[in-house]
Amino acid sequence: MAELDIGQHCEADRCSQLDFLPFVCDGCSRVFCLEHRSRNSHDCSKVSISTTIVKSGEIISHPCTFKSCKTKELMPVLCPSCEKHFCLGHRHQSDHECEKLDAPQPRMAATQQLVKDIIDSKKGAVAKKGRKGAKTNETAAKVALMKLKMHATGNTSVPQSERVYFQVFLPQVLKEKSKPMFFSSKWSLGKLVDFAAASSNLKNDNNRTCSKKLRLCHPSSGESLPLDHTLESWLSHSENPLYNGGNVILEYLDNDCELLEDVDAYL
Repeated sequence: MAELDIGQHCEADRCSQLDFLPFVCDGCSRVFCLEHRSRNSHDCSKVSISTTIVKSGEIISHPCTFKSCKTKELMPVLCPSCEKHFCLGHRHQSDHECEKLDAPQPRMAATQQLVKDIIDSKKGAVAKKGRKGAKTNETAAKVALMKLKMHATGNTSVPQSERVYFQVFLPQVLKEKSKPMFFSSKWSLGKLVDFAAASSNLKNDNNRTCSKKLRLCHPSSGESLPLDHTLESWLSHSENPLYNGGNVILEYLDNDCELLEDVDAYL
């Protein structure tokens, strides 16, 4: 399957790294990867002009423009689509409700349709068992929820009303099998993966061009869930929802792999 044509190449000398969330320098307006986003790291042509304007000892900060967010970053984090400043927590298009949110590209849509066809075929083969299993999963999640609330770790700034609890099953290369965690229902799945990876000390190269990416997979179908979807949308999914108190799977998948074949190996 052809690689998706998304992201931009870093314009730093001898880099050309393809970054899916590139940074635009507010000095020279060129595009850079995470490693070269600072002015010093890419020898910004405007750095000398900027430093003459700043008073001695003054620290420049870049406030997030998302609604009532008051977070500030020392370095500019510019959305490549709407070209507005955001904090790291709102840098994804779905997290700041970007006014120029990209529509799915033809190849991406074709990939999503292929995955849907595979999942639908699996559902058709075990339709009766699937309906019974969904009810069982929902009941099991309700039973497990109270226990998860006592042991789960997460961002304590997330309001209680937004917290969603999961037993997160980790990649099979790790000795630790799973961890109880909670996340905000308002987060995108990409932000959920980033937070879970940081909390579990997992290597996360999702913003780089590499052979494998860390993906969030459905515990029943094995489907690799789209990172730009919100957690809230999957809690209310009409056909194959996630359950508060249920399970999710984190695993490294090849770029062209959209389905985890053996979910039983984790659960």
